[in-house]
Order: sequence, then structure tokens, then C-alpha cells
Amino acid sequence: MAGSEGALSGVKVLDLSRILAGPTCTQLLGDLGASVIKVENPSTEGDDTRQWGPPYVQDKDGNRSDLSAYFMSSNRNKKSVALDIASAEGQAEILRLAAHADILIENFKPGGLAKYGLDYATLSQKFPRLVYCSISGYGQTGPNASKPGYDLMAQGYGGIMSLTGAADGAPMKVGVGIADVMCGMYATVGILAALRHRDQTGEGQHIDLALVDSQIGWLISEGVNYLTSGQVPQRRGNGHPNIVPYDVYETSDGHVIIAVGNDGQFQRFCQFLGLEELADDPRFARNPDRLENRDALNAVLRPALAALSMTEVIAGLEEKKVPVGPVQQLDQVFDSDQVAARGMRFAMQAAPGQVELIGNPLKLSRTPVTYRRPPPEFGADTQDVLGSNDPFED
Repeated sequence: MAGSEGALSGVKVLDLSRILAGPTCTQLLGDLGASVIKVENPSTEGDDTRQWGPPYVQDKDGNRSDLSAYFMSSNRNKKSVALDIASAEGQAEILRLAAHADILIENFKPGGLAKYGLDYATLSQKFPRLVYCSISGYGQTGPNASKPGYDLMAQGYGGIMSLTGAADGAPMKVGVGIADVMCGMYATVGILAALRHRDQTGEGQHIDLALVDSQIGWLISEGVNYLTSGQVPQRRGNGHPNIVPYDVYETSDGHVIIAVGNDGQFQRFCQFLGLEELADDPRFARNPDRLENRDALNAVLRPALAALSMTEVIAGLEEKKVPVGPVQQLDQVFDSDQVAARGMRFAMQAAPGQVELIGNPLKLSRTPVTYRRPPPEFGADTQDVLGSNDPFED
């Protein structure tokens, strides 16, 4: 996709992060037009996720590249530079790149870059306009600051696993690295806020972001439910803590989601099922009553829905203006007309061959996102960047 300059065209990002949280942030900045240089460690053959496969992209001869699907999910619109920051030469090159950069993002353990002279305290003295974002498991302060943090640990420590899974089952992680992804989103928001401050005042600043903090931050209603009531929320499978019926229901040939958000929708839902008496039953007439009698209501609804097909349920409830939808597998998702219409699947030509990627959901009317660079092979841009007077030139 080519076209007008992105909203962040001219912004230069030095990316010292790896795995998912930091790369998610820098890919988003790159999609919005920023120039991103990703620094990778030659002693580990680059970002850890290059080895997190299969699947991998293969070249025309069937040889495996270092482009794993996991790596590609968060590393387009970047140049890859192989640099050993433990060496004096590598440190000097990072300083040269930082002199050009607006933003530096890193996810080393707290204090890990100080021994190389690449920590915020040191770089802010040299480059006071630099926006410096540090991502770690538990943040730069607190009793757990020195502990390593991965997505799964953040989901466990931050409480989301205690809310996820079957009511009578074990705590369950979310199916993707959502703590990492959301941390990357918070990092993006923080960086853009810091850039606005920098552009108004000339002052850079440090952004201290923790996986666990961001995970706790998006507990949202369940977190405030606990803070308000003092009652620890329990796992409910796909059920909603505050609305009934709002769940996944089995039909004769698949599963549907039914999300009844108010009492009027419940009345129309009951009409569709031919169970109008439920809407008049004092146990179910109002949402607080339905919450109290969730199991009794579902005992009536589940067999009634199981006797119908997915098509019947979806068409019938859509006609009644009751929110309903299918539970789709990924082949159905990515082959859908909706995905095609919204540009949520696209192809790029990478070094080993064509790759398919997930589109950016942002639709900006004046400065649309652009996909200018495919996910890079390890160190592919090292010589160009190190030998350039303008290393961020896109």
C-alpha cells in the first residue's frame, strides 16, 4: 500500500526491543509513517522470536528462512541492523543512531543498559529531546523490579488468568500474548503523548512501562467490580459477569454468541424462541434478576437453542435486532468478505518470497497507514544503516 505520507512521517525510532510488547509498539509507529531501525543481537541470531516456529517462510528452493510467522506478526516497516551493544563499537553506533532518533524503546531488565552507558539517565544528558521508553515485567521500581517478565507470568500475576476458563476448570491464559500486545499499545499511547510534550517544550522524558501494570490496567470492569464489592470474581467460562444472557450457545451445527444487552432485547429474544413466558417470569424479567438466576435461565435456553441451526439462530435474532454472531475459526475469519473489505489481510514481497500478514485496524481518512517494508531478514540493513549519514532515511 502506497500513498500519502503517514501521520508520523519524519519521526525516527531506535528499537532495542525484542519478542512482542516492544515490537508491537514499533510496528504500529512504523505503520503510521515513522522510520524504525530494529537493533538485533548477532550472538543470538537476532530477535528471539525468529526461532519461535514453525511455521517459517521458505524460499523458492524450500529452504527455511529466519522469518517465523511469530516474528513477522510484529516486525514489518523496520530495518534490521545487527549490532553487539556489549562491544565498544556497538555502543558507539547506538549513540550515533540515538543522536538522530526521536524515540528509543528497550525491554532490557531494569538497569541492564546502564553498564553500556545506554540507560535513560546517561542518554538524556546527551540527547535531552529523546523520548525513551522502557518496557519490563514489573517496572523500574517496586519489590519485583528485578524479576524477569513474560506474557504468561503477567497474565498470572495480574489476575486475568483467574478470570479466564471454565467455571469448574483451571485458570487459563488468553489464546494469544495479550498482556504483551496491550503493553505495546499502552507504550504507543505514552510515546505519542511524550512526543507532543517534547514538540511543545523541547523536553524528552522517560516512559516506565510494566507488563504487569498494563495487564492490571485492562482488568477494566472486573477489576472495579472487585474494588467496589470486595468480592473476588470467579471464572464463568464465556458468561458475562454483569449481563445475562451474554454467552456462547451450542446449536445443532456449531456455536453462536448471543449478547442480550437490555430487557427489551431479552423480550424479543424470548419471542424468537417461542418462550414469551420467560420475559414475564419475575426471575428473568430484568437483568439483575437474570444474573441472580443465571443457571435456571440457561437450563431453559440451551436445549431450545441446541434444537436450531446456526443459520436459523443468526438470521432469526438479526431480524429481531438482538446481537448475535458466529464463533469462527481462523480460516473462516481470513476468508470472509468483511476481512477483504476492511483490508485486514494483505500480502508483501519479502526476501525469501511472498508473505501474508494481518492488516492494521486503524483507518485514518487523511494519513492512512502504509506497508512500506516487509519483515526483514536478520541484519539485512546493517551495511546500509551503518554506512549512511542519514541512517533513518526510509
